[in-house]
Amino acid sequence: GSDAEGGAELVELKVIWNKNKYDVKFRLDGTGADLKQRIHALTGLPPAMQKVMFKGLLPEEKTLREIKVTNGAKIMVVGSTINDVLAVNTPKDAAQQEVKAEENKKEPLCRQKQHRKVLDKGKPDDVMPSVKGVQERLPTVPLSGMYNKSGGKVRLTFKLEQDQLWIGTKERTEKLPMGSIKNVVSEPIEGHEDYHMMAFQLGPTEASYYWVYWVPTQYVDAIKDTVLGKWQYF
Repeated sequence: GSDAEGGAELVELKVIWNKNKYDVKFRLDGTGADLKQRIHALTGLPPAMQKVMFKGLLPEEKTLREIKVTNGAKIMVVGSTINDVLAVNTPKDAAQQEVKAEENKKEPLCRQKQHRKVLDKGKPDDVMPSVKGVQERLPTVPLSGMYNKSGGKVRLTFKLEQDQLWIGTKERTEKLPMGSIKNVVSEPIEGHEDYHMMAFQLGPTEASYYWVYWVPTQYVDAIKDTVLGKWQYF
């Protein structure tokens, strides 16, 4: 029958997702991709994460009429919302572990010449105390007593309410939006494993790494989580 939807011909579907059933009226001339948008509105499940089944996988580009969907047809939807996915270990973690394994095969960063010239200066006299084997939240005060790659003093201030990382030296303070930092890498300093050297990737390549030396080990994970945005999910 026709309907108020501009005289479009509608078909009644039973959409089943996650033990939930939805009765949906949908245009016969709507495509699989359109239906995914409708399912998104119903379930909160993003189209990219939906597997929609009707006699096999529903083709996105074809209309329901073309694939001969009739009244009362059952449409099965498989997929997890982003929160479900986050609750499970994400594949990204596995990828990061592989990257770590690769990095471990390479020469430790702290033996490379560009880093040696800073590390050979030794520990800064006002370095912050480190606590080995413990992960702590970021302190409310800036992290200070560290060197940058030119051997100058540097401090890191995490402005969570502004979503910014401030990198301060004697000359100036760089205010970086957290979202602009592509990656954070770190590695324990050989012989001083309770401190790390850490880099913030500010551009598309490794050439844009901003290195910071003598970061107390207990803050390393909190810095990564804060900058890369994981803390928002808790």
